[in-house]
Amino acid sequence: MTAAAQFNVSSLVQLDVRPLEPTIGAEISGVDLRRPFSDGLRDQIKATLLEYKVIFFRDQELTSEQHAQFAARFGQLYTHPTSSHDPKVTQIHKIAASDFAKYERVADPTTIEAGYHTDTSWRLVPTWGAVLRAVHLPPVGGDTIWVDAGAAYDGLPEDVRTRLDGLHVTHDFRAALKRSGLEYPIVAHPIVRTHRETGKKALWVNFTQRPHIVGLDLAEAREILEIVLDQYRKPEHQVRFSWRPHSIAFWDNRAAVHYAVRNYGDFPRVLDRILIADEPLYANL
Repeated sequence: MTAAAQFNVSSLVQLDVRPLEPTIGAEISGVDLRRPFSDGLRDQIKATLLEYKVIFFRDQELTSEQHAQFAARFGQLYTHPTSSHDPKVTQIHKIAASDFAKYERVADPTTIEAGYHTDTSWRLVPTWGAVLRAVHLPPVGGDTIWVDAGAAYDGLPEDVRTRLDGLHVTHDFRAALKRSGLEYPIVAHPIVRTHRETGKKALWVNFTQRPHIVGLDLAEAREILEIVLDQYRKPEHQVRFSWRPHSIAFWDNRAAVHYAVRNYGDFPRVLDRILIADEPLYANL
């Protein structure tokens, strides 16, 4: 079958979408990500992603090249500067248990640090999407939790939402970058971020990058960070995904934060991640 014929067949596919939670997380079946697919099917996948913030595919035995080809259907690929790269596809960032130590640093008592984060928020224009593929999994453990950051915002009392309006929080990745011989200034983003495509507001704090709230004293900033973290930790705002071989997760960094559950001891767990750049005009910022 020719590539053109494959596109024609794929354009007729109707996705089978099974929501995992009311507002976040859906499992998609009925599509083979190894094959080319039409713009129409791509748009169906993107619409499902915008609705559920993170989508999952099972039993997708992709090569590194096919992984990259799928991600590239949704935008320009981004090469992370600190990544351990796949030799075949440089945009693949190997998320390996053995690499976690290079991101660790002395705890900062002036802020709150926890595992909830979003990718490349340290950049002026963060990447918007991420596609993560299972490579080497422990026999049990190693789940990933995603949080609906919009639901976290909506669940706040009105007076707290008003209090957060206009505040900015820092995203500091300098320690990890310096270990790779790189420098980037500390960036501050709004603590309440408005999604460019959906227009929805979300609580957007990276608790792995020494968050500080600009212009507030430490006590008040800590109080606000605790409010945000409490929202992230509520099970009502979460979906938890148990990895299996050949599983794929695709999420919207603008609408969700995630947490990697590190409960598998010294097992050499590996997942391959590809990031998708936002706003081509500013992709290199």
